[in-house]
Amino acid sequence: MKKQERCPWAYGASPLYIPYHDSDWGVQTRDDRRQFEFLTLESAQAGLSWSTILNKREGYRKAFAGFDPKKVARFNAKKIAALLKNPGIVRNRLKVNAAVNNAKRFLEVQKEFGSFSKYIWSFVGGKQKVNRWKKLSQLPATSKESDALSADLKKRGFMFVGRVIVYAHLQATGLVNDHLVTCFRHKACSANRQIVHGQRRRLRSS
Repeated sequence: MKKQERCPWAYGASPLYIPYHDSDWGVQTRDDRRQFEFLTLESAQAGLSWSTILNKREGYRKAFAGFDPKKVARFNAKKIAALLKNPGIVRNRLKVNAAVNNAKRFLEVQKEFGSFSKYIWSFVGGKQKVNRWKKLSQLPATSKESDALSADLKKRGFMFVGRVIVYAHLQATGLVNDHLVTCFRHKACSANRQIVHGQRRRLRSS
């Protein structure tokens, strides 16, 4: 049987990279809780390796109420103080405060647009941007879409949403498909699919 080819970065420092690459990265999602999960994780990653965040992903899930933005938005000073003692997450006060702040801003976007997903997908015209890179060196760190989204998120009061972090978010949640063309996941993530509440389904043609 021919060995499946993956993006080279999947063979990184953490054994969690391969399952993350194969099941999460680049899969289109219009599920708001999943969007909030990656917004929280990508923001926490600033200045750290992604392996650090993957290793703490389940810790974050438990500490941040299953990534329910309504619950996180209600975290008070006592709860934040407890989180700063939790070894299951990155114990950085600015990042923890940012997660709570971003939950509040997230709810505001939901109220304005009906869903956060509707808002964020508008920055790519509602359709996944499919790139056809052949080498990792070709992958950009930002794009015009991530620049525009980053600027708008900052304007709305979100924190830790710089251009690079936002582009990583677009990659992770499938608004951008940056799997190499040689990777077996490129075609699958380019298909008209999305992930809703942890289950994939084929979208109806528009």
